[in-house]
Amino acid sequence: MSEQIMGLTVQEAKERLAQEGFNELPSQRKQSAFSIFIGVIKDPMLFLLIAAGGVYLFLGEVEDALMLSAFVCVVVGITFYQERKTERALEALRDLSSPRASVVRDGVQYTVAGREVVRDDIVVLREGARVPADAVVVSSAHLYIDESLLTGESISVRKSEWDGKEKLGQPGGDGLPFVFSGTMVTQGHALVRVTRIGVNTEIGKIGVSLQSIVEEEMLLKKETRILVRNFAIVGMVMCAGVLVAYGIYYHDWIRGVLSGLSLSMALLPEEFSVVLVVFLAIGAWRMSRKRVLVRKSAAIETLGAATVLCVDKTGTLTLNEMRLASVVIDQEIMDLDVFDIKEMPEKYHALLKYSLLASHHDPFDPIEKEIHRVCNILSYGDVHLDDRWTLVREFPLSKELLALSHVWMLAGTNAHIVAAKGAPEAIIELCHMDHMHGEDVLKKVDAMSQKGLRVLGVAKATVDHSDRIQDQHDYAYEFVGLIGFVDPVRPSVAQAVQECYTAGIRVIMVTGDYPGTAQFVAQKIGLRNVGEHMTGQDLAQCDRATLQMRIRDVNIFTRVVPDQKLAIVEALKANGEIVVMTGDGVNDAPALKSAHIGVAMGRRGTDVAREASDIVLLDDHFLSIVEAVKMGRRIFDNLKKAISYIFSVHIPIAGISLIPVIFHLPVVLFPAHIAFLELIIDPACSVVYESEKAEKGIMKRNPRNLKKRLLDRSTFVISLLQGLGVLIAALVVYFLALHWHFSEEKIRTITFVTLVFGNLMLIVTNLAQYKNFMQILGNGNKALKYILISAAFFLLVILYTPFLRNIFHFSALKVNEILLSLCVAIVSIAWFEIYKRFMQKKVRISANDIDPS
Repeated sequence: MSEQIMGLTVQEAKERLAQEGFNELPSQRKQSAFSIFIGVIKDPMLFLLIAAGGVYLFLGEVEDALMLSAFVCVVVGITFYQERKTERALEALRDLSSPRASVVRDGVQYTVAGREVVRDDIVVLREGARVPADAVVVSSAHLYIDESLLTGESISVRKSEWDGKEKLGQPGGDGLPFVFSGTMVTQGHALVRVTRIGVNTEIGKIGVSLQSIVEEEMLLKKETRILVRNFAIVGMVMCAGVLVAYGIYYHDWIRGVLSGLSLSMALLPEEFSVVLVVFLAIGAWRMSRKRVLVRKSAAIETLGAATVLCVDKTGTLTLNEMRLASVVIDQEIMDLDVFDIKEMPEKYHALLKYSLLASHHDPFDPIEKEIHRVCNILSYGDVHLDDRWTLVREFPLSKELLALSHVWMLAGTNAHIVAAKGAPEAIIELCHMDHMHGEDVLKKVDAMSQKGLRVLGVAKATVDHSDRIQDQHDYAYEFVGLIGFVDPVRPSVAQAVQECYTAGIRVIMVTGDYPGTAQFVAQKIGLRNVGEHMTGQDLAQCDRATLQMRIRDVNIFTRVVPDQKLAIVEALKANGEIVVMTGDGVNDAPALKSAHIGVAMGRRGTDVAREASDIVLLDDHFLSIVEAVKMGRRIFDNLKKAISYIFSVHIPIAGISLIPVIFHLPVVLFPAHIAFLELIIDPACSVVYESEKAEKGIMKRNPRNLKKRLLDRSTFVISLLQGLGVLIAALVVYFLALHWHFSEEKIRTITFVTLVFGNLMLIVTNLAQYKNFMQILGNGNKALKYILISAAFFLLVILYTPFLRNIFHFSALKVNEILLSLCVAIVSIAWFEIYKRFMQKKVRISANDIDPS
């Protein structure tokens, strides 16, 4: 054994391990639970939740304090989960980059942990093994490597032996003498010498880029934080004003403190934070029922605002598996998508039989697996297991000839059967075809390649047992035919792409595959502008400004490496796009993490891709992305309605709390009254609005403009008018009760009942943008019915149960007084129903003006 094959000595390996470290990615510094908690507490929204709990606890409302404490625990748990996300992605990378490895040391073969492989180690690679580090090929036999995790190419690439001069390059390309950490051996065996370990490998570079990418904060969280802050400032100013007014004008500081606390409870917008958590949590649960796992619930809303969907071809648009698509015999092409394999004419059977004879018995290569599958259907699958057949010789692929031959001995005959398959040019050479015949074959190959097929030629020969042939070229081969394979497009992809276009979402293909194959797939799925494309080489020559300009028109990017996928995402973001990136390989992880929303494939996706993503499609159905977009839009619509409702309902509560105090009139709302109103507001703004169905045509409109706030000007004005309407209605009843000289308890009661009815009216009228009041009540929202019935029931129980009536400082009301409150409340929102009617007609007219073409 040569010095090179002897490998390092055991002592040299130990010294190198001590000097250069383990073959793994470095661990991140772990944060303690306490440090994460301290970071979360700094969030103003959570701080207000805790403060609200303290107010409730101070007032003796233990149940409400415990409820808010539970929400605090939920928020802390979600934040802790997100903090762990990057660390889990890196752990998945370490697991993938550290398999078991067979190394040669002191001329002896050892099996060691992948993390213990060192630079200059000689590693033995066999079929099914995962490469433990980046290396050069010292010697090999028929070595094929699946590099799809790094390049996105669905076909295994052939490896050659290193000449000692060629510098280590990037993954991708046929006939290169380099292998890379994390890739899989699909055929052959080899000895390789390790050149790079750990973070210096290609997969290690991806890990470093994942570590350096800073995830952007979700837009909804930013907006709700601003809303909460503004409400809190207004509330604190008003509370301080009430306290000072009582102290100065009425010299009653104790009552001033109590009134200030009541007003703070009326104004404190703790529902904003609660609603955000509830909406997204329930939204994630609903999506899980559709086989979509949401790893970061806030991502659902951002997905609904997406403008660009970047799609990885292999495994996302396609199945990432080879399927026999065409066969050629006697210059006649038969496409198998027209015929069932079982109905294939008999004249093609020999072509498949010799393809099988030229394949491995237990293959890893996807093409050979497909040949086995088809031959099993045709009852030729037992050819390798038949005792009559014996493999006597194998001629592997080489740099000089991209074809392999298997020589078989068939018992009971005096002949050897030879089967060959490989590149069509190599098979033409083996068959010693004349120029004209060879050109005819290559024309068929070109026609098949135009359809995105991977084409192989097949030949056969027969020789006598006694012949001792040493070279493939010496057999008298006869050309049998051509077989073409395709990585099939997923059945639902074309429909999903069209729905994306209908929803105003642009679709871009980003793949490591060749331009011809990518354009063929793009045409098949209905991608726009398929004539334009950019390769990885084009991207390497583009500066950032040029890429930002080119990317406005180009929808196909081919032969790209991980850094370039990341550059594409960053360029789209710089252009103001909201980017969704889908993928399933290690090479997709940086782009998945950098995109606004990363969507990974669950079944075929790697752990690295899943851990770097926000959403995982458990069934790998591309159509599920469209469902997720629809869900995101529905959630945002309903969240906007809930926020509008919360804002409007706090206006009459705050007004009724403040006005009697200012004018030194009988106080209406005590903390218990506000707590009762919160029992209606909390489930209404969360469960009722969350369960509302999507508006009609939600997927026929463009994505929302992210510059438009959750509570924009028009929504703010409408909510303000709604709140003022209910406040005026409550004040009308309040002053009528004063005019009629009702007792203080009865004034409080009839005003409070009006507030409750007004609250219920606001819930119903805000549920739909265009439907009228009665249509909303009949739309099947069960949560709405439960809230309306429960609120009315408990209100009556309080009014007509003496014990509860005394606790709330109420008096009993007559039926006509209750009907008065109800009628006034209905009138308070009647204007908005008229406004919706007008908007409904406007939308109908606009829709009729649209050209059907």
